[in-house]
Amino acid sequence: MTFETPTALEYFASLVADDASLSLVEAAVSIAQDDYPQLDTQAVLAEIDTLAVRLKQRFPVDAVPVQRLRWLNRFFFQELGFAGNVNHYHDPDNSYLHRVLDTRRGIPITLAILYIELASQIGLTARGVSFPGHFLVKLRMATGSQHGEVVIDPFTGHSLSRDELDELLAPYKRNRGLQGDFDVPLGLFLQAAAAREVIARMLRNLKEIHRGAQDVRRLLHVQERLVVLLPQGWEERRDRGLLYADLGLDAAAARDLWSYLEHAPDAGDRALIADRIKALGGDGGPSRLH
Repeated sequence: MTFETPTALEYFASLVADDASLSLVEAAVSIAQDDYPQLDTQAVLAEIDTLAVRLKQRFPVDAVPVQRLRWLNRFFFQELGFAGNVNHYHDPDNSYLHRVLDTRRGIPITLAILYIELASQIGLTARGVSFPGHFLVKLRMATGSQHGEVVIDPFTGHSLSRDELDELLAPYKRNRGLQGDFDVPLGLFLQAAAAREVIARMLRNLKEIHRGAQDVRRLLHVQERLVVLLPQGWEERRDRGLLYADLGLDAAAARDLWSYLEHAPDAGDRALIADRIKALGGDGGPSRLH
């Protein structure tokens, strides 16, 4: 009996099928397989595990959380030299964990995923934070009966104070009128992000990069992953349909666009999408397309 090797998209779909079993780091590593089809994800995971073993050897087993955090920061940012890729921020490789491991350069979200994985392997409670405009990491620190949180900027390695977080958030609040009577507490923006949300943010970063470069082939790969990751994300299905249309895949485009209209009855672009479907010859409704 022979078994067919799953495609990169099928492998990704298996990783993100269920929230309970979704491994953030493995799903994040697998994203690179569109550009690096020979990538061995298990080898990358083993490389991260090896770093965790090296880190554990730096401190005694009875080290308290604050000591573990100090060693983690020293190991990650100083000894290994991980930092933000300031000079080539929009390079797609910054979104690929195996390349970030190779170059020690990345963007906040990929640096955060590696940092969180190492933190978890040394017994710290670390989660990603989908802060507006800049992905962060927060660690829950317990000292005796006291509990607190430390917020780390994975791009620089700095621990951020409340004032610094407020300053980072200020432009976002101004742009959305969240000031004065409409102000919202900082804590609302520091909620831990679920693994699915983190992967979606990674993919949307790549989506913007490829859209800006007008790289339709790579953009479609990312869009396919977003539809798999967010099956109820009807805007992602719409965007895939529009890409299909640009590529001349009229029937597939019409299916996606009809699905969007069916599930997003209040969308502001319904008329535009309906016109696009007519241009594709799909004005008979979803039943014609099954």
